[in-house]
Amino acid sequence: MPMTAIFSVKECRLCPRQCGVDRTKGETGVCGAGAEVRVAKSMLHKWEEPCISGTDPARGSGAVFFTHCSLGCIYCQNRSISRRNSEKGEIYSAEALADLFLDLQEQGAWNINLVSPTHYAPQIREAVKSAKEKGLVLPIVWNTGGYECAEVIENLGDTVDIFLTDWKYNDPKTAEAYSSAPDYPERIAKAYGAMYRVTGKTVIDENGMLKKGIILRHLLLPGCRRDSIAVLDKAASIVPPENVLLSLMRQYTPEFLPETAPKSLQRRITSFEYDSVTDHAANLGFAGYTQESTSATSDYTPEF
Repeated sequence: MPMTAIFSVKECRLCPRQCGVDRTKGETGVCGAGAEVRVAKSMLHKWEEPCISGTDPARGSGAVFFTHCSLGCIYCQNRSISRRNSEKGEIYSAEALADLFLDLQEQGAWNINLVSPTHYAPQIREAVKSAKEKGLVLPIVWNTGGYECAEVIENLGDTVDIFLTDWKYNDPKTAEAYSSAPDYPERIAKAYGAMYRVTGKTVIDENGMLKKGIILRHLLLPGCRRDSIAVLDKAASIVPPENVLLSLMRQYTPEFLPETAPKSLQRRITSFEYDSVTDHAANLGFAGYTQESTSATSDYTPEF
């Protein structure tokens, strides 16, 4: 498929939902996004992985939180901006978005961290190109839930330096129950390989900051220990574990659940669950980041 057809909101197929709607005419698909970019918040984000946010209290990751998301996870901590009916945030043209990136660079951002960017991929590519022409030199981070089309990822080589990607599930039934996306495991497996083809091995600079590569994130969910282990096994079969950084997240909290959420999700994960998965990751050869049990709180979630 030609790149112009992939990167289009006129018959939108940017994500695996493949809605095919014409967003230029006001039609919206599963994510709810229109033809214009809506930014819910921008900030120097200090709570990402250390190689993304750094440790200097005056600096941080230049996070741009986009409104809407194609996944709709039942436990989403950003649900106030991610749901299809959200109208939070401001409208940005590609040029205004480029200027926002440059402003974050001026503030001391280590990188430009695009949070849930997939449904705005065409506008973001244009904005990054413009910002670079105006003097942007920071790495671009594609911070994604992992529900991606490999064809889109493969065409981001001129735009993205770092993929900060979730790999949420290996079990289609769990993916359907919690994110209404039974094809998630198949999609992330293909996208993950594409990400590695774009970035190659991780590159860390003299400040300990990631300049290029992949951070693979996995959020442990209660009762899903075996699926977490399966996720790591599958990821390790696609990209050598030593060539990426792994972030095993323990921050799941039921605080963000709707009243209709299944009972299985209405608790935090146990130390046994977390330790089992971290041990398995180490045995596979992954290195990266783990979290303390105190991370399971809403305190680290930005206010939108």
